[in-house]
Amino acid sequence: MKKIIILIVLLTSGWATLQAQTFNLGVKAGVNLAKINSDFASEENRLGYQVGAWARIGGKSFYVQPEAYIGSKGNKFISFINNNNNEVTAEGKVKFTTLDIPVLLGTKFGAKNLNFRVMAGPVLSLVLSDNSTFNAAYDQATDFDNYKNQAFGIQAGAGVDVGSISVDLRYEAGVSNISKSDKYKQTPNLFQLSLGFKIL
Repeated sequence: MKKIIILIVLLTSGWATLQAQTFNLGVKAGVNLAKINSDFASEENRLGYQVGAWARIGGKSFYVQPEAYIGSKGNKFISFINNNNNEVTAEGKVKFTTLDIPVLLGTKFGAKNLNFRVMAGPVLSLVLSDNSTFNAAYDQATDFDNYKNQAFGIQAGAGVDVGSISVDLRYEAGVSNISKSDKYKQTPNLFQLSLGFKIL
């Protein structure tokens, strides 16, 4: 499935490049509100950041937008376990620094200096570093193992361009399990709000 998605993105990107009437390049920065969904504990949203660059290739209405940005994502897990008839609180925290590479397919409408966009596409997240802390009860309850160094997701959202300024709001849903543990599944999900500036 992953290979099919990558092939479709590459073919679409190649077609868009051949048909391109516009090419834009820009920088972006913003915030993430992230959560790692799990099937063994409750989760708390964590605020993070993103900063990077984007390109936009396409015609008057259809475009392809590859991006690359450094971001931070985190989560706090809280689980209640029964240990010899005593309820014990199990807690864990994790924070990732990732290199995110989405390739979005979108459409836009409006005037030259004011247009609206909708977009969606796959995203590959490469883990550059992670900082995890878990108490003993958490380790005992989950048989936790480390996280994988990459994850796949799907992004979808909308944006508006005012002159050289872009504002995007997106939702990212994880489609792959980022935990190395075979016992429990964890998928990252987040909302992101970013401000971009077109430099070309």
